Amino acid sequence: MTDRIGSSNPLAREAILAALKAQAGQSASVQEAAKSVADHFGTGTVREADFGSIMADGLRAIQGEINTAEKLPEDIVTGKVEDFHEVAIQLKRADVTFKFAMEIRNKLIDAYREIMRMSV
Repeated sequence: MTDRIGSSNPLAREAILAALKAQAGQSASVQEAAKSVADHFGTGTVREADFGSIMADGLRAIQGEINTAEKLPEDIVTGKVEDFHEVAIQLKRADVTFKFAMEIRNKLIDAYREIMRMSV
């Protein structure tokens, strides 16, 4: 999929590959969390975290990614970040995270609308 990306600029390709690796790592942690939820519900024990707290935790994580990306220009100027690759990777990671969150929001809204259309 990424073979055609960055044929003229390998920096873009490396940034996208790094973002994909980071997203794959997050995907693995989400799968582990889903497995633990399934284990909890499968054994009949009630998990203390409810849907609202899970959503709040997710939104906090997204906000953290965005805040980190917004702080990058200041870090470049002050010299805290010396490698531009780190900046590109973090910006792409924040962008992908935000787009993922928007897609989840859209799916939740679609599900809500579908439920409201159901006849009782």
